[in-house]
Amino acid sequence: MYTSTRSKMNVNASKAIIDGIAPDGGLFVKKLEKKFKYEDLVKLSKLNYKELALEIMKLFFNDFNYDNLKNIINKAYTNTFDIENLVEVKSFKDFAFLELYHGRTLAFKDVALSILPHLLDESKKINDTKENTIILTATSGDTGSAALCGFNEGDTTKMIVLYPTQGVSKIQEKQMLSFSSNKQKVIAINGNFDDAQRLVKKAFNDVINKEYNLSSANSINIGRLIPQIVYYFYSYFKEANNCVDKINFVVPTGNFGNILAGYIAKELGLPINKLICASNSNNVLYDFFRKKVYDRNREFYKTISPSMDILVSSNLERLLYHVSDNDQEVKQMMDELNKNGKYTTTLEFNDFYSEYVNIDDTYKGIKEVYEKYNYLIDPHTAVGYIAYKNYKESTKDETKTIIASTAHPFKFPEAICKALDVPFTGEFEAIEVLSEKCNVKYPEMFKKLKVDYKKTVWEKDEAYENLCKLIKELAND
Repeated sequence: MYTSTRSKMNVNASKAIIDGIAPDGGLFVKKLEKKFKYEDLVKLSKLNYKELALEIMKLFFNDFNYDNLKNIINKAYTNTFDIENLVEVKSFKDFAFLELYHGRTLAFKDVALSILPHLLDESKKINDTKENTIILTATSGDTGSAALCGFNEGDTTKMIVLYPTQGVSKIQEKQMLSFSSNKQKVIAINGNFDDAQRLVKKAFNDVINKEYNLSSANSINIGRLIPQIVYYFYSYFKEANNCVDKINFVVPTGNFGNILAGYIAKELGLPINKLICASNSNNVLYDFFRKKVYDRNREFYKTISPSMDILVSSNLERLLYHVSDNDQEVKQMMDELNKNGKYTTTLEFNDFYSEYVNIDDTYKGIKEVYEKYNYLIDPHTAVGYIAYKNYKESTKDETKTIIASTAHPFKFPEAICKALDVPFTGEFEAIEVLSEKCNVKYPEMFKKLKVDYKKTVWEKDEAYENLCKLIKELAND
């Protein structure tokens, strides 16, 4: 059963997936009753990705029929990735890159958003819900296109995606706009990601959510979060010599969902040593783990790793709950955040270590990995790589480390060109040059993006009124 981070309540997994967010504004969480032992890990290590996904997801989706869940996983993960096991681990001497971008929109969000539509459909059957569902989500780049792609074929779902107008790459924006249709609306907000996320949270907490069936595709939805746990197990088994060796994970972090999935994997018994939270110049999480003060009252930076340009990391609330086991303490901190933009805690977070990387060092990371290892990474992964180097230098920890590589480098061609001193003459021209220079295949899906798509922009002061109108229009269409 799932409860809220802010009050005592009980709902099944299917209801939590449908609702997306708890009625009190909190996030749904599940107390972990299972902890894998050594013998369990040995058995799990022999499974392929889909088999492993079934064994892990069945622990969290408590009211799903086992055979139905198995069919959902097979349907979601068959012919939707360019490699059989969804993700790939590229290993070097002391570290490895976990390639999470082999899905249809070339970002780690594909792993969860390929299966979330099927989980939602099954959840509606379990709860005998026949009404249309409106998926409302904010994105700092990759969630939008992955969600739009995943839900594109749904008969009972419609979607609204909000994104910061100057806060995503041109490729990310074109990917999202390419999915725009009568039932899928993509809207730019003249602000940053937090402005877009506030609109989403306000809608969920407002009467509009009681009138219409809203749900979310962000990692605030457990149907998005839980599938991400699987690739921590899978990559661990690829890199560990046996099922007792400890491994570090470095995760480029914005909304804190991906790294939280790693924390849950550790709580399930996976031998993880440290979870290294890698931030860019928007280093609110770095300060939180170092000072135990979360303070969003700071300058917001637009960086070359836009998916991490976030000052309110929603999933951190779940970590606070897991560590404190106290919903009222979490509620108090969230109330303080909403009122004053900051809160302080005395909780201990010994599983985590934090680093942050500025833009100049991000460029250096891209260049160093290419020149030293003949391997191309995107700016978010470069933040992770430099964070790993800084961590190792500071702590002298020689533990084998896996760095989450969260997006295909060609989603950020301008940044890659600058890092490698390649002239930039436009997104698609640059990708062609980089493809030949770096011996990286030109992604087939990019070919359909070579057109201009219509873009809708809302000003912040009119955005919520417009959003409510759009929700009503989609619901009544």
